[in-house]
Amino acid sequence: MTDLGTVLWVSAVVLSVAVTLLWLVSLLIGDAGIVDIFWGTGFVLVAWAAFLMADGVDARRMLLMLLPSLWGARLTIYLAWRNLGKGEDYRYAAMRQRWGSRWWWWSYPQVFLLQGVLIWIVSLPVQAGQIPDAPDLGWMAAAGAGVWLIGVLFEGIGDLQLARFKADPANQGRVMDRGLWRYTRHPNYFGNFLIWWGIWIVAAESGVWWTVVGPIVMSVLLLRVSGVAMLERTIGERRPGYAEYVRRTSAFLPMPPKP
Repeated sequence: MTDLGTVLWVSAVVLSVAVTLLWLVSLLIGDAGIVDIFWGTGFVLVAWAAFLMADGVDARRMLLMLLPSLWGARLTIYLAWRNLGKGEDYRYAAMRQRWGSRWWWWSYPQVFLLQGVLIWIVSLPVQAGQIPDAPDLGWMAAAGAGVWLIGVLFEGIGDLQLARFKADPANQGRVMDRGLWRYTRHPNYFGNFLIWWGIWIVAAESGVWWTVVGPIVMSVLLLRVSGVAMLERTIGERRPGYAEYVRRTSAFLPMPPKP
């Protein structure tokens, strides 16, 4: 049986090479925002690296390869469609201005390597869950796949509804409060949250409970770091009426809107 250290080491090398090449591309085109598009792809790379290296229960290996791969591919395509050709994201542009001539090398550890490390940690259930050779898939795998599916639907439908809303010129400057966005201010983040807890449930059935650190880190990122917290620090200034939307709509968990 392939040992855990080998799988973790191989996936770390794969991610290191990928983010290094991505960093070099960012220097050539002058846009560090491509790292966001890579976010989903990074999880796909880890899932496949583990799948090719590990030799645990075949059905679980296949499931733990497919779930992050399908999610990561959809997210990559969506972000590429949304971001490419729009210029560098304001967050990276502000960092570029702040660091000045040092940005070209500082962006490597601060942005690219950091994202690689986070992908590696969040993916611990995907990596470790493919190693054990018992037990076979059971009710936990089915439950985890169900949670993952609900998350994918929430994230995908939320992104689609927002894209359609923004495509209508009549909605310029208005707050999106329709569809899933009527029940939570961040259905895409809530969906992402479910996706990674679902994947962990699938992996935990094989006994790798300790990989719970993966979905915990993703949850912290979504709620406190680069997700809800970061977006809502500035969106109120850019969207008239957002304060009222905040008063009546749940920040994360879907709930009926307040009167």
